[in-house]
Amino acid sequence: MVRYRLTPWWVKVIVIFLASRVVTTIILLAFASIQGINPWGGAHPDYLQFAAIWDGNWYKIIAIDGYPPKLMLDAQGHVDENAWAFLPAYPFICRGIMALTGLSFNVVGLFVTVAFALAAALVFYKLLEPRLGSSTALFSVVLFCFAPLSPILQVDYAESMQLLFLAVALLYLQRRQYWMMLPFVIFMSFTKPSGLAFALALGIHIIYRWVVRARDPFPPAQIAAAIVAAAVSAVAGSAWPVIAGVATGMPDAYTATELAWRSSYVGWGALVPFQPWIQGVLWWSNWIGVHNPLLDYAALIVFVALFVVLLFTRPMKRIGADLRIWTASWGIYLLAVFFPQSSVFRLFMPMFPVLGALAQPKALAYRIGIVLLMIAGQIGWVYIDYWVNGYDWTPP
Repeated sequence: MVRYRLTPWWVKVIVIFLASRVVTTIILLAFASIQGINPWGGAHPDYLQFAAIWDGNWYKIIAIDGYPPKLMLDAQGHVDENAWAFLPAYPFICRGIMALTGLSFNVVGLFVTVAFALAAALVFYKLLEPRLGSSTALFSVVLFCFAPLSPILQVDYAESMQLLFLAVALLYLQRRQYWMMLPFVIFMSFTKPSGLAFALALGIHIIYRWVVRARDPFPPAQIAAAIVAAAVSAVAGSAWPVIAGVATGMPDAYTATELAWRSSYVGWGALVPFQPWIQGVLWWSNWIGVHNPLLDYAALIVFVALFVVLLFTRPMKRIGADLRIWTASWGIYLLAVFFPQSSVFRLFMPMFPVLGALAQPKALAYRIGIVLLMIAGQIGWVYIDYWVNGYDWTPP
């Protein structure tokens, strides 16, 4: 016991992370062993091949060949699915390491993903420890590492990179070091679409700090720095669509590309803010055969209301205003732009501060039970979303 107390926090986090990777590797290998022929390869792939399917293949294409200078159109003249939907930070870092080492994308992509995932776990601890204490922060890391979507932290996806940059930006936000967060906000904005959501969070943060300035002073220098950070985040979050438009000669290249992925659900149409979730709830209720517009809208309202209630629960209040503001801002962003299909579970990952609320009960039975539920969730997620069973319309 004394030896455990003297163990550095970062060693504990690394041990938790490695233990979780053993569990997740066993799960992924089990599904790889029964994987049949699929669009990305043959049956029974090895781990590296299995980790490079779905979006991993798009990142591989970008790392090797870059982005297409011209967008392909389908028979109806609509933009087809293409690499511009995927931001460049992850594949370009992989490309640089590939050039330096001569290793294949499958090896480098997995290394980069896992390295960033470990770094994200370490920063997550530092993010929560001042508010929750060491023990609860460590259990929050356990939940982060064993979460149902944690297999994405060791396949060729950019989520772990996004989570690291986000965690560091939130850490500097907590410490009121607005200038320090700028490079991480920019890198995050070119890893996954997140700059606009972070700009919204900074805007709400500025308003909140101004309101509570009597008990939490908000000096002019910090006000200026926070406003600059919000502006930089907004510009960075808007940059990729502009770059895609200039590079392809099609101003709406990025938006049209993103809409290609939802066209098989709801057809083609313009991106109207906050419309996708209305379309989604109608589509899903119709798919399961219980279509009733009144009940559909009521279900969506209840879902949003429960999310709002969650933000004001005592456990969420304990993680601090900054993390709650970010969680709310990301929720608003998803409601504004994302169509809720099977990838929605993965897009909830930036709400990882919520795990700090789930980690607070100290009963041993609760903690063992929630970890077992999360491992079961991993199996369920890989089965439903990642493993390819014939014609698969549930991408991760």
